Amino acid sequence: MGSSHDITIQDIARRAGVGVGTVSRVLNDSPNVSPATRAQVHRVMAEVNYRPKAAAKTLRTRRSSALAFITDEIASTPYAVDTIRGAQDAAWQQNFILLLVNTNNNQQLLEAAIASMLDRQVEGVIFATWYHRMAKLPAIIHRLPAVLADCFVEERSLPSVVPDEVQGGYAATELLLRQGHRRIGFINNEQSQPAHEGREQGYRQALAAWDIPFDPELVTCQFGAAEGGYAGVYLLMRLPHPPTALFCFNDRAAMGVYDALRELGLAIPQDVAVVGFDNQEIIAAHLRPGLTTLQLPHYAMGAWAVNYLLHEAPSLSSPGPAVPPPQIKLTCPIVLRASHAWLREEVVARTESD
Repeated sequence: MGSSHDITIQDIARRAGVGVGTVSRVLNDSPNVSPATRAQVHRVMAEVNYRPKAAAKTLRTRRSSALAFITDEIASTPYAVDTIRGAQDAAWQQNFILLLVNTNNNQQLLEAAIASMLDRQVEGVIFATWYHRMAKLPAIIHRLPAVLADCFVEERSLPSVVPDEVQGGYAATELLLRQGHRRIGFINNEQSQPAHEGREQGYRQALAAWDIPFDPELVTCQFGAAEGGYAGVYLLMRLPHPPTALFCFNDRAAMGVYDALRELGLAIPQDVAVVGFDNQEIIAAHLRPGLTTLQLPHYAMGAWAVNYLLHEAPSLSSPGPAVPPPQIKLTCPIVLRASHAWLREEVVARTESD
């Protein structure tokens, strides 16, 4: 018999001693086959490593067992790629595959990718972005069951899963408050985006919960990543009463914070505690000392999107009663390393005497 690519169901039928119709019923999971015959057919298929052609299976079952995963530019980012990994693992566990397209933020390519996935009869589409933002999507996406990961549409007409930015900002600030810090600087990004607004909102809420008055002097918005963190340190640490801890918009900003504090002769965490956001392993785990930070739930978002499509998304042909699409926010857990510490009395004395 030829290679496994050349084997037909006629070959399987001959080797199993059954009719072609019986093999077809086994492939289609028909109940009208005895357990012994089904086992015999499966044994022969395993012996010859037979896999039914995907196109033929789709025609028979009207199911492709494939999901489209379309991104803006996740495949070229160092950390958001975990969204793909989470989706792929969840799909594979349920015998589905992902068809991946990275559009490089090209709207024409995005529309063409969705059209191509329609032609391939995928059973749903995930659109994911590499950072939390509002997305503008072509109308064609509504022709498939669809879910958004790390993004949302303005009218909230599609289900989405995003990080809980407010919870993350609250958790970072509360961690420092629990360590005894009361003057906590926040180096935010100046770009208007959900992370900018949400993390500052969480910062303010944590201060209020601890009865700490909000001091606008302790918040600075900087453009860029490491450069912004560096500039923010020089603004905040030259205040008459500088902060004893710094909460950074992201781990890249924390890189600049480390450099600036070192130049000022201040040690982390002995003189100034530092907390980041994102848990970019290539940065956070390799700074010295290791950076305490918040984990963006990229993997969990990818897995949630697949599980929603496969188990909860309404069918386009029979959607059932109209209900608002879910807008899910996932927790950003703290990753403890060494850059946060208890506030020491000598640090309080030094900052108050400056």
